[in-house]
Amino acid sequence: MPFITRLLTTFVLLYLSMDARAEKLRIVTEPWAPYVYEENGQVLGLDYETTAIVFKRLGIDVQWQLLPWKRCLAMLEQGLADGALDIFHSNERDAMLLYPSEPLSDVEFVMFYANARPHPFRTLDDLVGLTVGTSPGYLYSQAFRESPLFKRETAPTHEANFGKLQLGRIDLLITDRRVGRHVLKQMQLGDQITENPVVVSRQSQYLAVRRNAGMDLLVQRFSAELKRFKREPAYAELIARYGAVPSARTKPSSPVQR
Repeated sequence: MPFITRLLTTFVLLYLSMDARAEKLRIVTEPWAPYVYEENGQVLGLDYETTAIVFKRLGIDVQWQLLPWKRCLAMLEQGLADGALDIFHSNERDAMLLYPSEPLSDVEFVMFYANARPHPFRTLDDLVGLTVGTSPGYLYSQAFRESPLFKRETAPTHEANFGKLQLGRIDLLITDRRVGRHVLKQMQLGDQITENPVVVSRQSQYLAVRRNAGMDLLVQRFSAELKRFKREPAYAELIARYGAVPSARTKPSSPVQR
């Protein structure tokens, strides 16, 4: 098939795919401040605003839903959502999702502990006999998930996890550094809970979409426009506003994945 014919076919498939969704892309994500969250009825956040700008430049309308992460994943599997914001790459999801080559942002997972009950942490061996707070719907590495040295206990929200840590119902909790700092500030627990400086893992976050006709072209266009936007002053302003750092590609080697 001549190149121009293949190119035209791809554009037709993309058009039909978008038209089948009433010209709106259905994107789901979990509140994950400062990357994406809702405040006074308005969706905000570094990755949300970046993605919204990129889609606007591509001329694509988006329908957003902020839901618990486990439900977001279920909607993707059931075909009720076209994509997810701030999802980590994993080999298990490659059969269902397409990822742009350019990540939105990077996260650093660390442990948090209550000042009244400090627990030093460097490796999984330091967690013997402890209970670690986790998040439902997150994928953990086999070593973290199956270790018999400690218990894992989920909570429905990040706020609930920090509340359990404050009350001594768990010994530690693991979450992204910036997310943890934001929750502590909102809950006014900064003087009671401390962030362990040891970075358990670093991981890149993406806007991923389901594997449908024409979506491969959308992913390529999104990645190219995202790269352009990151070179502009407007992106630097977003970075400064949310106290983040520019994303850098990291090889997935994480004991925790969204």
